[in-house]
Amino acid sequence: MSAGLPTITSGVATDVGRVRQHNEDAALADGTVYVVADGMGGHAAGEVASRIAAETVVELAGRQVVQVRDIVAQVEEANRRILGSAARHPEQTGMGTTVAGLALVSVGGSRHWAVFNIGDSRVYRCLDGRLSQVTVDHSEVWELVERGLITPEEAQRHPGRNVVTRSLGRDPMGVVDTWVFPPYPGEVFVICSDGLSNELTREEIETVLAEQPDAGEAAAELVRRGVEAGGRDNVTAIVVAVQGQDSDSDVDEDTTPRENVNGSSGESRS
Repeated sequence: MSAGLPTITSGVATDVGRVRQHNEDAALADGTVYVVADGMGGHAAGEVASRIAAETVVELAGRQVVQVRDIVAQVEEANRRILGSAARHPEQTGMGTTVAGLALVSVGGSRHWAVFNIGDSRVYRCLDGRLSQVTVDHSEVWELVERGLITPEEAQRHPGRNVVTRSLGRDPMGVVDTWVFPPYPGEVFVICSDGLSNELTREEIETVLAEQPDAGEAAAELVRRGVEAGGRDNVTAIVVAVQGQDSDSDVDEDTTPRENVNGSSGESRS
């Protein structure tokens, strides 16, 4: 990594779980671009959609400079490719995927993290040992949480937890949410499919990060515990740890996400 960049380590882990026959999750880490996609539509269409999404987004790793708008444009390109593949292959009709990720971008000449998502795959940030959820789930259940009708813990077991309101594979696909903030020494990110977040609480994820300082070992342990806790879906995690920080980040406050626009209807995850 070139001089001035924060020292970053990462680990990727995935497991088919205890119930599913195929792993429809895709996870890629390339340079300073990290993405998890959770496919839907059944084997093999879900696998196709998630692979297209992950591979399209990590193409950003080949660019010298990446900005937030580039991430949004690349997710939109992934959606076009998924729709195009389904048009050419009728057996893929109805396939889709959620996507969540993290990338190092340029904002005002300084390097910042950009977190992005569409659907219910998540990004968590652990700062000074405290884990918080950065992304907002685009799901019917999370709308109930935000309205105060159920708790986040109840959402994990709600029968409608797999119904998402935004995803790739539809036209229009809805808005990609983004958050931007400067790197901070010692921070850790977890990017995961809902197969992990539906099995482990925020406190349990926080505990694993505290016990496993190595990013690779932390990702493997999160997935292992997710499977052990039930493994009712594919379980995937990327852990990204920032060991140091450059000196040119001068933004002190997080930006707010883009305006939310819900999809026109729910979509049930297979």
